[in-house]
Amino acid sequence: MRRVAVTTLSTAAGVVLLLSLKPHQSHPPAVSAPRPAASSPGQAAAGARTGDFTGDVIDTRFGPVQVSVTLDKGRLTAVHVLQVPSESGRDQEIAARAVPRLTEEALGAQNAEIDAVSGASYTSEGYIQSLQSALDRAGA
Repeated sequence: MRRVAVTTLSTAAGVVLLLSLKPHQSHPPAVSAPRPAASSPGQAAAGARTGDFTGDVIDTRFGPVQVSVTLDKGRLTAVHVLQVPSESGRDQEIAARAVPRLTEEALGAQNAEIDAVSGASYTSEGYIQSLQSALDRAGA
């Protein structure tokens, strides 16, 4: 009988301790600061080009990703998403969350050397590859 009482009390104490823990709160990832122009391979490849350049279609596990870029005198001024995975509601949700972050980072970095968005690794990788191919075309 004593063993049952001790087990019950220790279980109750464990549950109370677990419930008193604060849940982990996620913070949005920090946007990387712009890199100097001299060390930006994407910008160096673009030179002083102006115009719109379309990247390759990158087939990912969940669907194609394609972007185009707008350059003004070699400076990346806009990234337009032409295709992202959109077969399911989950694909659309991931793209809606990831694409603005990826675009913000690309504009800040002025090249394709950006971090992937957590939870959207396939979309991020396709975005980065298509972005790099568009920047490569701008430099050709």
